[in-house]
Amino acid sequence: MPLTITQESPDAPDAVLLINELEEHLDSFGYPKESRHGFSVEKLLREGVPFFVMRRDNIPVGCGGIKLFGTEYGEVKRMYIRPAYQGQGLGKAMLRHLADYAQQQHVPLLRLETGIYQVAAIKLYEGFGFRRRGPFGEYRDDPVSVYFEFPPCGSTRRSQK
Repeated sequence: MPLTITQESPDAPDAVLLINELEEHLDSFGYPKESRHGFSVEKLLREGVPFFVMRRDNIPVGCGGIKLFGTEYGEVKRMYIRPAYQGQGLGKAMLRHLADYAQQQHVPLLRLETGIYQVAAIKLYEGFGFRRRGPFGEYRDDPVSVYFEFPPCGSTRRSQK
């Protein structure tokens, strides 16, 4: 089963499909509006976020973007793997792709925010080597948010292949 990850516009049909599914999934947890930090398609475009769609056998199975803050860090945005494809290493493959993309842009550090109810995502991030940290950028302490960084401060990047 061939797996591809291609950079695409966030307003491409498959990207919109995946982002909408992610929104529906997150809506089911009842996060307060002020705790929802996901970028809309319009904001992904406006902010110039490089966005990637993952396909298996030409079927869209996941997506993710990375907002670059100069060469200081990149923030993982709108990462999602469809439920039927979870548990197959696709999340790790997308993280690896985003980390490699950041490195190619001379960005040594990835950060992200996720919700406390995203247990599978938290397990994925921690298993990949992300470590918890405090809020960064425009984020503030939020009881339903968890913040991560990779590689952890003071460590060298290890291969995830």
